[in-house]
Amino acid sequence: MILVTGGTGLIGSHLLFHLVKNGKTVRANYRTKESLGKVSKIFGYYSNQPESLLEKIQWVQADITSMGNLDQLFIGIEEVYHCAALISFDPKMYKALVQANVEGTANVVNLSLKYGIKKLCYVSSIAAIGSSITKKEVTEDTEWTNTNASVYGITKHDAELEVWRASQEGLSVVIVNPGVVIGPGFWKSGSGSFFTYAAKGKTSYIPGGTGFVTISDVINAMTKLMDSNIVGERFILVSNNLSYAELFQKIAPKLGVSPPTKKIPFWMLEIMWRLDGLRSSLLGKRRRLTKNMVKGLRHQDIYSHEKIKNAIDFKFEDLDAALDFCCSKFPD
Repeated sequence: MILVTGGTGLIGSHLLFHLVKNGKTVRANYRTKESLGKVSKIFGYYSNQPESLLEKIQWVQADITSMGNLDQLFIGIEEVYHCAALISFDPKMYKALVQANVEGTANVVNLSLKYGIKKLCYVSSIAAIGSSITKKEVTEDTEWTNTNASVYGITKHDAELEVWRASQEGLSVVIVNPGVVIGPGFWKSGSGSFFTYAAKGKTSYIPGGTGFVTISDVINAMTKLMDSNIVGERFILVSNNLSYAELFQKIAPKLGVSPPTKKIPFWMLEIMWRLDGLRSSLLGKRRRLTKNMVKGLRHQDIYSHEKIKNAIDFKFEDLDAALDFCCSKFPD
């Protein structure tokens, strides 16, 4: 049996669909019954019978940050895909990020060791990969520094350390570091927010850019790595390095709107993150823009995908085709 943590998120829900469609016996955790509706919606993008597929999953209500009820997740499990994570770039969320991403991962790998799990795949992020200070491509071996890292990136890096620690204790592991994952659903967060923003016909865009990858590529890479003999390795999953302007130029026409053409100047962003900090302090709202986020926009890292391509002869799918599919489902 296979365990998927974070099965109600973008990556987890797509992974569950892939596993169930391929006849795998799967268990997944959830926190609230409402979150299961998100999984059903994702399944509905690819199947006319989402509920019947959903019923094939053994669902267990459990929180990875609470050791008291986690043993029930691991009994009879042979493989683990650890997808659960909290995503936030708000410094005020640091303690919550540590609890979910670092302590939660420690709980998962400790129980994987306890129950003799054969192999674990951990879903990290390019936010946990080092940044290049030159024009060289960023690889899995680029040196890590938290000087300008986001609180999210710091906790994902520390979570990786927990996985490597478990590897030293005998657990077979692989780590994937996806870029921004392009997939349908979850339109108010992650890559979904790009579609929501573009659909409004906005005229301005942020500078900078990053690495992007389709949800299908992430799922295919994870499952192929788990089926391989590869252990103790991490792999960047990025198919395309794009500026945000280039991304909007691809998305907007597919949604029937014009792409934004005005780049927001950095002097304005410097004012905006300060005002956002004041708004957050006075009203208790979450941060939308931080100092480190603006710093990150000044430099676009270019991520290499050579390691995954060479390791399992991996071929990335066409990003434009994936964007077409997402736009056809937006806003559901």
